[in-house]
Amino acid sequence: MIRLLEVGLFLAPLGAYILWRRTVARGQDGPSRTVLAVIFAGLLGLGGALAWFGVNDRLLPGERYVPAQIQDGRIVPGHGG
Repeated sequence: MIRLLEVGLFLAPLGAYILWRRTVARGQDGPSRTVLAVIFAGLLGLGGALAWFGVNDRLLPGERYVPAQIQDGRIVPGHGG
């Protein structure tokens, strides 16, 4: 199931491009400026979120990662330690 999701996410930009080309080929205008602005703002927000998580959720130099473990039947999440 996860593979289908990965393939779908991989092919989504191609599907959007094909939809845009078919819309323009029928003589209709392409996406409006509002739609393009919303898409651009979403991508900008995504990039900002990725940068923020990359800066704030990292291990310090020399810190080792301790993977998730099962202790007493409970899952202990992975952490730096």
